[in-house]
Amino acid sequence: MKLARAIHFDESDQRVFHSPARTGEWCVSGGFEFSNWSEGDLVGRAKQAFSNGWLGAETYGRVSFVAVTQMEPAEHEALVQGLAQHFVDMYGAPSIDAARPVAEAEIAHMAELCDEHAPNTLLTVSRELTEAGVKEAFRVIEPQEADMALLAVHGSLDE
Repeated sequence: MKLARAIHFDESDQRVFHSPARTGEWCVSGGFEFSNWSEGDLVGRAKQAFSNGWLGAETYGRVSFVAVTQMEPAEHEALVQGLAQHFVDMYGAPSIDAARPVAEAEIAHMAELCDEHAPNTLLTVSRELTEAGVKEAFRVIEPQEADMALLAVHGSLDE
């Protein structure tokens, strides 16, 4: 199974998100956090998290970019369990057993987004509020292969 991990190219996420995700943690879309938001909620760092933040599934912080990678079955189970617990702790789910199918669905959605992409493919998310609720769109940035000529040193040490 493929999923995505948080990736940072600079320190901008540290400045734009109230709680930034940790580099390397598994991520999901996390759009569920905004299901009952209105335009009045979209201010400052909360607006940034809504507009383009993936949800880190360990710190529950936000990140702008994620990279597709392979996930092991044991990691998947731990992620489901942790996300189900988060639904109990933060959203009032009655039990982990009741929250588990929702956590599995959230992770399955993310796995579906990642499935057709090669490792190291970058993904971004953008959201908007509509009358029907939160609308998410995803952008794919394919990994680029480096031309060895760009990295090679030409010439001689004797010159």
